[in-house]
Amino acid sequence: MRSTASLASARILRSYPRLLDAASTWLFPGGIVSMRSLSRSMLQPEDYVHVLGPKLSPLDELRSVCHATGQEDAFYLCNVDDVVHKMELWRQLLPRVRPHYAVKCNASRVVLNTLAALGAGFDCASKGEIEEVLSLGVDPSRIIFAQPAKPATHIRFAAGRGINLATFDNEEELYKMRALHPKCRLVLRIRCDADDATYCLGIKYGCDAERDAPRLLRTARDLGLQVVGVSFHVGSGCREEHVYRRAVRAARHVFDVAEGLDIRGMRLLDVGGGYPGDPEAEPVFRKMAEAINSSVAEFFPSPDVDVISEPGMYFVSSAFTLAANVHSKREVRSEAGDLESVMYYINDGAYGSFIEAVLDTKRFRGVPLEAHGESCDAVPSSVWGPTCDGTDKVEDGNLLPPLELGSWLLYHNHGAYTVALATGFNGLPTPKVHAVVSTSTWSQLRDRAPFTESHFVPSLATGRRHTSASLADPHPCV
Repeated sequence: MRSTASLASARILRSYPRLLDAASTWLFPGGIVSMRSLSRSMLQPEDYVHVLGPKLSPLDELRSVCHATGQEDAFYLCNVDDVVHKMELWRQLLPRVRPHYAVKCNASRVVLNTLAALGAGFDCASKGEIEEVLSLGVDPSRIIFAQPAKPATHIRFAAGRGINLATFDNEEELYKMRALHPKCRLVLRIRCDADDATYCLGIKYGCDAERDAPRLLRTARDLGLQVVGVSFHVGSGCREEHVYRRAVRAARHVFDVAEGLDIRGMRLLDVGGGYPGDPEAEPVFRKMAEAINSSVAEFFPSPDVDVISEPGMYFVSSAFTLAANVHSKREVRSEAGDLESVMYYINDGAYGSFIEAVLDTKRFRGVPLEAHGESCDAVPSSVWGPTCDGTDKVEDGNLLPPLELGSWLLYHNHGAYTVALATGFNGLPTPKVHAVVSTSTWSQLRDRAPFTESHFVPSLATGRRHTSASLADPHPCV
């Protein structure tokens, strides 16, 4: 008997011609609409996911895009299978914790569509993020407005769209919520910082569980507002697991204080985000999961308490690879004329995908797309972004083989806070996202909303004729 994967592969191969066939039609109220015109009118270019044929890898597709005629712009390759794998691992290691994806980390449509199809909730921090998630058809009950300091217009918008779960950490926010969204279920955010994290969020958000929480709970009660739980965020890029026991224990204290104030209905614990997503950090994440599981079991043994989280980089870091094109270079020589180093200029930089290079929170190392032989001497090299800013440096001190103009450098594990923070400074384009999926994962997602059959098209690596228009138009051959 043929395996499910084999059957799926056969189906997609048979589907390739039909996916691009204008004869395919759907029946809509008012008449027959061609799939081609429907796809083009309803879907945006970055909504499409390119299905890899058998024996093809994401790297094969990346090469196909890089080698497309006229293609020079930097772009991201998103491997949807990686996102799906992360969800499978999460459910295996944290079965009691329901993830609410932090949209701020990477709001690419393919990421939001995939996580929505997999049943994730969403952590939204603004009106725009709420609007984006709701546009996918996600039920408002799957959204937490996780922003303790919200503009009034955003609160009104959330109330009008049925978003009825939000965080707070101060009295003024309670008065705003009473005036603008009095029926909202509220989650008190407390502060508990990790000793080892890239970014400490406690300096901006989170009240003291001992000193401030009792006063805020009394104020909420007296205002007639419903506090339903406690949240915390130990810090983005956390690298320790012990902090979770401290944080969960502090949340337990707040639950007990609420009970003493006769506040009923405390049924939610939000253990925040900050979980690493790079492959080499998986052992750290596994330790975090063990710490969360044991702490929740100790302090919140009742299944009546729902546990959620706000992971962002965990889901997207390793799913994205950036491909940047070397458009210029400059050799640095000594007075004697000896080559000392090479300066390469690529078409993405600190104002695009490499903000962390300026913040000095991450070291980047590009890898040439094409392999170079061992006999090729590596040269000390620096890589610079495309803007006129002298601080727009991506990396320094990397030993790279001699690269010709038009070569490509790949930056792996590049999905977190890259797409989301890219700007158009100097009038430069921001990288687009080119998504790929295996046939087996395609067969899992194709019938799960918000995905439809129209979202999936053949990969460029199948050998169909394509040009640089492929990134702008997923159906260049139609």
